[in-house]
Amino acid sequence: LTYNTPRSIHSLIMDSIKSSLLIVGLLLSHGITMSSGLSTISRRRYLQWQTGGCIATATTTALSNPSVAQAANLKSRTEGYAVQHTEREWAYILSGAQYNILRKGGTERQKSSILNTYTTENVGSYVCAGCNTPLFTSADKFSSGTGWPSFSTALQGVEEEELDPIRATLDGKEVRCATCGGHLGDLFNDGWIYRGTSAAKTGKRYCIDGAALIFKPEDGGEDVFGDLPPPNR
Repeated sequence: LTYNTPRSIHSLIMDSIKSSLLIVGLLLSHGITMSSGLSTISRRRYLQWQTGGCIATATTTALSNPSVAQAANLKSRTEGYAVQHTEREWAYILSGAQYNILRKGGTERQKSSILNTYTTENVGSYVCAGCNTPLFTSADKFSSGTGWPSFSTALQGVEEEELDPIRATLDGKEVRCATCGGHLGDLFNDGWIYRGTSAAKTGKRYCIDGAALIFKPEDGGEDVFGDLPPPNR
């Protein structure tokens, strides 16, 4: 699909997407989430799973060969970044969960991070677990009901994958730490679903793996590492 696609076709695709995303919003508002048995499904296919494949149909129509791989961005996570280490060094520096997310592009299980339970009342900043680069602020965090920490906007320390608007809307796009290249999660253009939140204003949902983050309280309290489980788990 190219940018000179007739407006009628483009509108049809976008209407299909919006209808599917609305269904997702209704499902999430009723607490329906991915079961633990499906936790390895790529987050980029999570919305398709929730809506019974509605978006998948639109994707097939719009794109001849859409990306289906988790964190499929082929750009190096090392070359061109200010902070670099060998893979052996990263494995030593990071915990197993941090390494799997940041360096391997993995996805953690839903509701597995303590940071998923944090709200705007936990005032502070969220930094990269690999290099301490500031990535998000507590003011932009909101409850998406997806099971992953979610933010409505990002700081300059976050790098977004370069994709055309159609693919970015259908599949979402990878976000990384702009300093060390570590995988953080995905950016989706469905923020409008979450009425009454900051995401409804920006139209964006940064769906982030908690293990990729460290929370630094504004009051100078102890850092909270996102690879820790929620209380009572």
